[in-house]
Amino acid sequence: MAYTIDTYSNSRSWKIEDGTIDQTTDLKLVGKNYAGYGEIQNENFVFLLENFAGQVEPPRKVQGQIWFDSGNSKLKFYDGLKWRTTGGAEVSSTVPTGLKQGDFWWDTGNEQLYTYNGGDFVLIGPQSAGSGQTQIVSRSVRDTTGGSRNIITAVVEDETIMAFSSQDFTIDTSDVDSNITGFDRIRPGLTLKNTINSSGGVTSGAFRLFGTASNSEKLGGILATDYVQANNPSFTGLAQFQEAGLQIGDSGDFTIKVENDINAIIENGNGNQIIIRAKDLFGNILNPVRFFYNAVTPGLVGNTQTVAATTLGTADYRWPSVFALEYKGLGEVSKGIMKPGASYDPDPVSGTVANGDLLLPSEATAAATVPIRDVNGDIFARRFQGIATEAWYADLAEMYSTDEEYPVGTCMAVGGDAETTAAKASTMCIGVISAEPAYLMNKGLEDGQAVGLKGRVPVRVSGPVSKGMAVYAWQDGVASTIQTIGLVGIALESSTDESEKLIECVLKV
Repeated sequence: MAYTIDTYSNSRSWKIEDGTIDQTTDLKLVGKNYAGYGEIQNENFVFLLENFAGQVEPPRKVQGQIWFDSGNSKLKFYDGLKWRTTGGAEVSSTVPTGLKQGDFWWDTGNEQLYTYNGGDFVLIGPQSAGSGQTQIVSRSVRDTTGGSRNIITAVVEDETIMAFSSQDFTIDTSDVDSNITGFDRIRPGLTLKNTINSSGGVTSGAFRLFGTASNSEKLGGILATDYVQANNPSFTGLAQFQEAGLQIGDSGDFTIKVENDINAIIENGNGNQIIIRAKDLFGNILNPVRFFYNAVTPGLVGNTQTVAATTLGTADYRWPSVFALEYKGLGEVSKGIMKPGASYDPDPVSGTVANGDLLLPSEATAAATVPIRDVNGDIFARRFQGIATEAWYADLAEMYSTDEEYPVGTCMAVGGDAETTAAKASTMCIGVISAEPAYLMNKGLEDGQAVGLKGRVPVRVSGPVSKGMAVYAWQDGVASTIQTIGLVGIALESSTDESEKLIECVLKV
């Protein structure tokens, strides 16, 4: 009679006829009266003992069957759909399927452990990406006092980029286990890498905090109180700018700067004038003066030029001197020249000075007036009187054109490419180049030199000379005591020097 073999759950059964073997499972099921059943029976026990150990999964598995995967050294069971690992995690480089809630998966690609929550995989750890360490790490370090400090570090690809601490301390960098590249002092809160203590809290390199901060104690290492606020620009001390200066306006309209280290410049870079405004005694804002690119003018009241409203100096604050090439206008206050010894005591209302203290201008030969030119440019006077008590210079000279520039003391003769040239032994001497003549004739001659004609002048003389000796033109404008046709003058001093020198002489040309 045939055997009927049922599973424990009665979900499946096998009917085995007498004298036959069923091989629909990984165990051989022996029928009644099968010869040699002992070997088969013993093999079945061995298979069960070793849990079908092998690198290839059993081909005829049934639900609940156990298999030892010798290739991966994992004990697995068949749940009716797939082989699952017992007492460990699923190991693969791809996301596994068919896992139950609470099962583990080891991702061989990223070397990370996940757990299955019934709907998705949740990373257990390590929290890393790539080949290096990338995670938040808790660690203890030693400070310079020998104490232990607990901190949290953020590590990205094996590089610590920031540290969190509740305390302020300095790391003992000599301790290998405590040394962290780019860190020496850890402050309460968050400390970025390369925020070295000597930098005063300023981080070097590329590490930054990006985002919006509601407040900050420093900016660029400078205290917040040292910055000027846009809505309250107040300086408690001297504000210093570089020589490039300060620029105001959207188009570089107004600039204050320094050029070439010494020139202080106020510049309108967009318009042609600079307007000065100030408040008067009644609180009105007035424009006393305007600076144009080519002129300085009185300012405006509204759109009207008010010449009378602007003065150059006041009765109390006068300019000591005014220099100009031309003055055009009516002199209403200064009507003449102060008399010698007269006091400047103008009328407090009009600002004028009594006429008795002034020398008034006049074209006529009127007494107690200052002569002025008439329409023809002539000046009239009854006589010019006075005594010249002394003259600073000693010679009478006249301007002559020369064929080159000659030094003082050169003896000159008519000839050359110009009116005169350097005298020599064969030429008549007409004079000597003068340094500073007492009287100069023909002064308006351009490109000429003053040639002394009479008086005493220094003369270029070569060779010894004695006081009272005559000196003559010799060569290249230099004189000597050798007699030629070009008498120059009489020496007023002696010299034994053989070389050329200047000798004071009375001209006899």
